[in-house]
Amino acid sequence: MMRFKRPPPTTVVLGLLCVMYLITYVDRVNIATAAPEIRRELSLSNTKLGLVLSAFGYPYLLFQVFGGWVGDRFGPRLTLFVCGVIWASATILTGAASSLTMLFLVRVMLGVGEGATFPVATRAMQSWTPPARRGFAQGITHAFARFGNAITPPIVAWLIALVTWRGSFVVLGCCSLVWVIVWVWYYRDLPADHPGITRDELERLPNRGLASTTARPRVPWRRLTRRMLPVTIVYFCYGWTLWLYLNWLPSFFLHEYRLDIAKSALFSSAVFFAGVGGDMVGGTVSDGILKRTGDLRKARRNVVVAGFLGSFLCLVPIFATHDLTLIVLCLAGAFFFAEIVIGPMWAIPMDIAPKYSGTASGLMNTGSALAAILSPLAFGFVADLTGEWHLPFLGSLGLLLTGALLAGTMHPERPFEESGNRVIG
Repeated sequence: MMRFKRPPPTTVVLGLLCVMYLITYVDRVNIATAAPEIRRELSLSNTKLGLVLSAFGYPYLLFQVFGGWVGDRFGPRLTLFVCGVIWASATILTGAASSLTMLFLVRVMLGVGEGATFPVATRAMQSWTPPARRGFAQGITHAFARFGNAITPPIVAWLIALVTWRGSFVVLGCCSLVWVIVWVWYYRDLPADHPGITRDELERLPNRGLASTTARPRVPWRRLTRRMLPVTIVYFCYGWTLWLYLNWLPSFFLHEYRLDIAKSALFSSAVFFAGVGGDMVGGTVSDGILKRTGDLRKARRNVVVAGFLGSFLCLVPIFATHDLTLIVLCLAGAFFFAEIVIGPMWAIPMDIAPKYSGTASGLMNTGSALAAILSPLAFGFVADLTGEWHLPFLGSLGLLLTGALLAGTMHPERPFEESGNRVIG
């Protein structure tokens, strides 16, 4: 009889982070599938709906850096517990929204809860992941996020049919609370403090799972911000396309091809599943190049450039055809290549500034958070103004090319910290 072998704590922690990435994306994109029902019940135009969709981005932008700093200072265990309670409560309260104002406010609350999650998760990975597996860890966690994107449309469509769109938010928010409880029970900020970890595991971790310093780090804000600025700009170029997909894809299929909500959800899900593969490929290839060459520039920059250019080439044909099958294939291919960018990009803050990885990743993700505000607003405005649902994708084409051109300015091979306490910009 085979006995079940308990997974090591490093694997469990990575698994918990994977589930968190999945849940947070379910809770932030569920509104995209419910949008047609919400729009009809609350009598919203596309522009007003775009305003609601962008509401998440305002606090999400503000809490990137602040949340990353809190994670560095107080640790991922407490920070993600508080964040989880907030985002789960916001998801549940969305089901009670009865006006544009209330819907806007609960989406703002969701942005507050989720704003710090990815920078703080990066801080957790910094302690719990061997340096040679950083790209893989970032790739697989974001693959779970895209898996969340993929399963959300059919799940929400099914829940809407079962318990209405309001009930769907209540159910999903309660699922988030379960994760919060498991996280605070199992996780430890220092791997060496975990009762189940072995000496062999600790030997593979940074600083053998111990604190690198007894003092809480003081962040050199000006120098770190300047150092991370090129990374932030490149990530904005990626984030524009991401948030366009996340917020508007179900509505695109529904309005452009006159599909019902169930079919729109299934086509959106098919596109999002392509992103799961892209995340896995990007992180794995990036780490493979690093292992063979030892060159961080090749391992991170080259993969990012390939992802941007591949996404651009796949997106171009959607302007030349109205065939639904070809459109789905092109959108899926573009999303696959865009997601290749994720693994190397999220490894870069850990490469550049490991001591401040939470803050550095927050600075980087500020780019995507800004895109979370602007992209859905632009799409809704253009759709209302022109009645054309393909046209907003033109912005993605320009920014994908820009991201590829600017990727060479990031320099992950140049560490922010040198030996001792000297800091370089």
